[in-house]
Amino acid sequence: MSEDKFNYEELGLMMGLEIHQQLDSKTKLFCRCPNSLTDKKPERRIYRRLRPTQSELGEIDRAAYEESQRNLQFVYEAYNHHTCLVEADEEPPAKLNQEAVDISIILASLMNMTVVDEFHTMRKQVIDGSNTSGFQRTGILATDGYVETEFGNVTIETLGLEEDAARRIGEEEGKIVFRLDRLGIPLAEITTSPDMHHPQQVQQVAYQLGQILRSTKVKRGLGTIRQDLNISIREGARIEVKGVQDLELMPTIVENEVQRQLNLIDIAKELQKRDAKVETCIYDVTGLLENTNSKVVKGILEADNSGVLAIKLKHFAGLIGREVQPGKRLGTEFSEHGKKMGVSGLFHTDELPNYGITQEEVDSIRNDLLLEDDDAFILVAGPKDKAHNALNEVIERAQDAIIGVPEETRRAQDNGNTEYMRPLPTASRMYVETDIPTEIIDPERVARIASNLPELPAVKKERIQKEYSLSDELAEQLVQRNNADLFEEIKAELPNMDATKIASDIVSTIRDLKRDGYDVKKLNKDVLVEIFALVDNDVIPAAKTEVIFKDACEDISPMDSVKKNNLEKLSEDTVAQGIKEIVEENKSMIEERKMGAMGPLMGKAMAKFQGKADGKIVSKILTKEIQNIIN
Repeated sequence: MSEDKFNYEELGLMMGLEIHQQLDSKTKLFCRCPNSLTDKKPERRIYRRLRPTQSELGEIDRAAYEESQRNLQFVYEAYNHHTCLVEADEEPPAKLNQEAVDISIILASLMNMTVVDEFHTMRKQVIDGSNTSGFQRTGILATDGYVETEFGNVTIETLGLEEDAARRIGEEEGKIVFRLDRLGIPLAEITTSPDMHHPQQVQQVAYQLGQILRSTKVKRGLGTIRQDLNISIREGARIEVKGVQDLELMPTIVENEVQRQLNLIDIAKELQKRDAKVETCIYDVTGLLENTNSKVVKGILEADNSGVLAIKLKHFAGLIGREVQPGKRLGTEFSEHGKKMGVSGLFHTDELPNYGITQEEVDSIRNDLLLEDDDAFILVAGPKDKAHNALNEVIERAQDAIIGVPEETRRAQDNGNTEYMRPLPTASRMYVETDIPTEIIDPERVARIASNLPELPAVKKERIQKEYSLSDELAEQLVQRNNADLFEEIKAELPNMDATKIASDIVSTIRDLKRDGYDVKKLNKDVLVEIFALVDNDVIPAAKTEVIFKDACEDISPMDSVKKNNLEKLSEDTVAQGIKEIVEENKSMIEERKMGAMGPLMGKAMAKFQGKADGKIVSKILTKEIQNIIN
């Protein structure tokens, strides 16, 4: 383990994980639509605007409120067979998917959790457009589990069962476009307690939970699992980092977030020392820049109803440009908040003159705003309504800068940094789902499922490696690609077939065909057994299976492929006769090189037989023929 960048215990580092994993049930969670995505052309479109609602206590969630300020319109692409009226929020949800419940009980048992007696469905308010209804249906299925790590046990706080969100496709004419095929796919939400205190520990826990998920019926591939990381330090605040997909990057994300919070704390202390203040008045300084040579500003001002608005930050000079993450400054955080309102960015005094804005223009703005030497200003150029909303967001973020670290939801970036998404949600976004009855979970059902749990991947890998004499890499790949069960089913039907050949074709040959665009879904267990039986029964050489795999992807039967490609193995007599001919033609080479002629003649023989003869048999016969000459 590398040396720690910080003394995490002294800083009071606390971390928790949230993992969202799609379950591989036949249908969606609250309707009987297929649990699959489609790229077909949508058959209809639905248009919506979403607004926040009050909780049972009359409160509005702050994250939902901020999203509503963007005043966006959403377009939903729908289908006749992949989606229904439930996804369109035009009819009540159907009964809870029992297969998804069973899969979740398996997960709970593997994580040493207690399954609840009653499953209550709740509504979680989400108005970013990802749900047509403005809420996500969710419920807690199990609590109080744990996984073990070298740093100690980590508590699994809850296992939730919920519906996945709609799939974002893109934007068009100011509207955000979603597709409803993903909406309603069953999703397991695993939440740990914030009792991890070291970056390596959170990486270990994420890996272990991933192994548990791999042992059950979950979906695989891009977008089927999402990991979020909660991070806080004693003097900072809880930050939820969304989209932490790369386990290797986790420690870097933690280190950068700790550094960000420490830098924000230092900036806050300096601002408090200066008695800094944020004025809430927004000024129109368009006239001071109407003749500017800045291409950026000029381009914006050409649009109707556009302008340049400004705010004053008392005693902020020099701190807006202070670095908070590698390559990102406090001004970047202000800008990320402003951009949520639809503007392209902002300018501030710590980076001006720049972008074509001259020192004279900066001085004229400072004079107009009556700024003192250590005061700063921020400019936003754009449509005036959006610029006004953006500066209101910046004002709120600047006020938080004086206090310290604001609670936020941030998005993970590929370099280990994070960027602002929205305020951290509050409990006020949850309320009762009135359309779905309580689901009673029978303890006998839980006990029955818990008595027949699947092997964990590490255990399965070790077992099949020993049982079938496979290499470590082949066993690892079979388990990692979720093909270990398929391998064992084929081996059970063909007990004398070479295990390494079966495993190698499943791991490598089929993967390569998929990359080349072949429809490998047609290579089901029955087809594979038929192909490998041709090798096992000595009909074709082992090296020729790839040819038959390709044909099977084109709906050509294995035997038809053998005939089409003339793949039948040569008889041993035919091989022996061919080798005698080669030996006779190369007698002088054999007399000169003795057994040293074996290599060149073996090459000639394999070329002559074009892969239709077993190499071991060819070698055996050739060796005997050479020895007959030299002896």
